[in-house]
Parts: sequence; C-alpha cells; structure tokens
Amino acid sequence: MSGTTTAAALRRRAAGAGANRWVVLVVLCVSLLLVAVDATVLHVAVPAVTEDLRPGAVELLWIVDAYPLVCASLLILFGTLGDRIGRRRVLLLGYALFGVASGMAALADSAQVLIAARALLGVGGAMIMPATLSILRQVFPDRRERALAIGIWSAVAAVGAAVGPLVGGFLLEHFWWGSVFLVNIPLMLVSLPVGRILLPESKGAGDGPWDVAGALMAAAGLFAVVLGVKRLGGGTFAAEVWTVLPLLVGAGLLTAFVRRQRRRAHPLVDLRMFARPAFSTSVGCIVLAMLALVGLELIAAQYLQLVLGLSPLETGLRLLPLTIAAMAAGLAGARMLRRFGPRRMVCSGFCLTAVAVVVLTAMGGQDDWPLLLTGFVLLGFGLETTLFGAYESMLSEAPPDRAGGAAAIGETSYQLGAGIGIALLGSVMNAAYAPGLTGIPGVSATASSAASHSLGEAYEVADRLGGPAGTALRDAARHSFVHGLHVTLLVSAGLLLLGAAMALRLPREMQCEPPAVEVPAPREAAERRVSELKV
Repeated sequence: MSGTTTAAALRRRAAGAGANRWVVLVVLCVSLLLVAVDATVLHVAVPAVTEDLRPGAVELLWIVDAYPLVCASLLILFGTLGDRIGRRRVLLLGYALFGVASGMAALADSAQVLIAARALLGVGGAMIMPATLSILRQVFPDRRERALAIGIWSAVAAVGAAVGPLVGGFLLEHFWWGSVFLVNIPLMLVSLPVGRILLPESKGAGDGPWDVAGALMAAAGLFAVVLGVKRLGGGTFAAEVWTVLPLLVGAGLLTAFVRRQRRRAHPLVDLRMFARPAFSTSVGCIVLAMLALVGLELIAAQYLQLVLGLSPLETGLRLLPLTIAAMAAGLAGARMLRRFGPRRMVCSGFCLTAVAVVVLTAMGGQDDWPLLLTGFVLLGFGLETTLFGAYESMLSEAPPDRAGGAAAIGETSYQLGAGIGIALLGSVMNAAYAPGLTGIPGVSATASSAASHSLGEAYEVADRLGGPAGTALRDAARHSFVHGLHVTLLVSAGLLLLGAAMALRLPREMQCEPPAVEVPAPREAAERRVSELKV
C-alpha cells in the first residue's frame, strides 16, 4: 500500500512540477479549439455546399454527421493507444492528420469526397480529444484546481463554437465554401511544434493485449445505430424497414461488444466504472446535453439564413450571444460547483436550457431579435453549466490510473450525442416539415416530393416553377419549416427535462480529494524512527 501511495505521489509531482501545468492547459485548450472550430464551422456553409455540390438528403446529413460519428466510434481505440505509446505522441499525430484532411475537404469537388474528408477529420479528432482530457486529469490532481481548469477548457470549447460560425460566415462572404476548412491548417501548424516542446508525455500501465477487434465492433455498432436514426421519419414501408434493420444490427453489435469487454481480463472499456452512479449519470447527461446543443444549433443556422434571409456572417453574429453566455458559465463553473454541488448544478442547467427552448418556440417567419437574444443567452448558459458539472463529476469519479479510459468515454459521449442529435432532431424536423408541402395548387406531386427534402431544395423548385405556383410553394415551405422547428424544440425540451431527472442521481456535494501525502516505504520509516530515537 505504501509503495503504491509513494508512486502516486511521485506521479503527481512529476505532472505538476515537471511542466508548468497552466502552460500545459493553454496548449490543451488550443488542441480543443482546433476540434471545436471544425465541429461548427460547416453549419453556416450548409446552404452553400448544397448549392454547389447538390448532395442528396442523405448525403447532406452525412456531410455534417460523418465527423462526429467517426470521431465517436474511434475515441476508445485511440484513447487506449495513447495509454500505450504515449498520449502526447497520439495528440501530435492527430494534429498532422487533421491538417491533411482539412486540405482534402477544402478541395473536394463532390459530396462523396467531402464525406470522406470529414471522416478523416473525425479520425484526427479521435486522436486529439481523449488526449487533452487525460493529460488534464494527470496534470491537475487536486480537484479544486481541476475544476477551474475544466472551466477554462470548456469555455475554450464555447469560443470554438463561436469562432466556427463567425469565421465560416466571414469566409463565405469573400471566398468559396471550401475555405471554411482552411482555418484548421494554421492552428495545426502552430500546435504541432508548440505541443512537441511543451506537453509532457504520459502513459498508462499498458497491461494486456490491445483489443482492436472490440473497438471495430463498437465502431460498426455505432454506425449502424446512427444510420437507423437518420432514416427515422421516412414515412414509407421501405423506409421503416431500413430504419429498424440498422437499429437491430447496431444494438446486437453493441451488446456483443459489452459482453466481450466483460469477459476480457484487460478490456478496452472498464465497465465497472459504470456501476458508479455519478460516473454513469454524468455520461448520460453529456449525451443529452450535446444532443440538444448541436442539433438545435444546426437547425437555428438554417432558420436564420433560409427563413429570415440573413447572410452567413450575420448568422454567425446572431449565434454569438449563445457562445458568450457559454463562456461565462464555463469561467464561473468552478465557483458554482463548490457552492451548489454537482446535483443542483447539472439539474438547474438542464431546466434553464428547457426554459430557453420553450422561449424559442415563439420564433416565426419574422425577425424578432430580442426573443432570439434572450433564448440564445439562456440556452448557452444552461447547456454549458450542464456540461461543466457533468464532465467534472465524471473525471473526478474515475480513478487516476484510468484517466485515459474515462476521458475516451466522456469524449465518446460528447461526439455520439452530437451525431445522434443532428440525426434525431433532423429526422424529427423532416417528419414535421414534409407533410405541409402536399396538395399545393399548381405544384405537381414530383415537385412537392423534391421540395420536401429540405427548405433549400424547396426554394430551388419554387424558382424553377415561377409564377403563382412557385410563390405558393415558397410560402408553404417557409411555413412548414417554422412548424417543424417548433415541433423539434418541443421534443428537445422533453429530452432536456429527462436529463434534469437523470441528474438527481449525482452527488449532492462536491467531494474534494485529500492532499497527496507521501507515505515512506517500511524500511525508510524504520530508519526514520531510529533517527528520531537517537535524537
């Protein structure tokens, strides 16, 4: 026991004294900024991508969704790889791949090439994200300092969410849509040498074989589940078949993965951590919070551009209050956590977000900027409060020697929630939007079917028709989109209230870890007692 305690104390001193932990935090935040910008920069470019590459409805969803899905599928794989060969090494490899994939996406000339590039970006993100959290967990062993570090880390994530739409909107005003991916390359060129110089290397125990087959099984299961979710709301028998089948296959693969992990002596995912209520509840809260955030942000960007007619840059500016509020919540998170505790903090964050979503149901076909400002500020503050409390509880609940696995699970939840959020809320939106485009006078069934795919496509069909029929189709499409937006917001509010109920399982108070005390080995203790007796 004493030898283990001594080793733990030495590791803590090496992490804190061997490198300035606050400088390390800055480098890790730049890493997170790189990934966060790419997660949102495409949102304002979706209409431009649709006009240029003309992807189908499913291809458009995959263009947006390929990145978070691939990233979520591979986080456990690269998280465990970092524990074996070094987390800094995997992080730097992720930087390089991220830069290459960004150049590929910028030069894509078809929807298929862009989807492939987004998938490669997901691979790079899967290398980067677990490394940042696991290094943070090791560098900040004290829970109070770690809470402050996580607050800064999450505030930077909010900055990335703001920088993405703003930079994307500015670039779309002056260049082509592919330029939104080029912003990753300068960040990578700076992060790669700086990270190599400043970041400390850290590894896990590395016991047992690396279960690549299990990781691929989990990836295939996640792909199948999200594919099924994407096809929700198809409305035909064939669509229902192709919805149920992937869901069943995905559920079977994930069940087999869980059984495999339980049988293995050295599993990729230590499922015993999920037996701790605080850990499993925090993971569920992260999934629900991201599900609401990313799906609503994508739909809101389309509403601002296609319904209100704002430019991409104006759209980014309208979404800015959401991010500023999230930054404020992240910076105040450590103090709120000490005062209110994880349970009240996460539950209140979910409730505040649900209130914001209900407020936004008053959005209509006309621009009401005070309403949007109020709703976005409440939404940003509430969601960031939820994510901060959930992340801090999850990392603190995990044992220090399993920081890499816990970080991979947390980031998998983050990315999976984002991917399912886009798929689920997008499917709800389409199911509520499409019925309003049937039976329009002067519009054929073929034109109505094409217009039902998306609002942007409906505008194109209306322009081709022209005359009274085109005007009627355009008005019906805008009205149906707003109706679908209201339905989607109400579904989101229900999910957020479910998250608030789930958060009641979190601890009431923040448990601070005792300071590290180095316990001497038995021989050292005996020699010390002899010296004291001589004195």
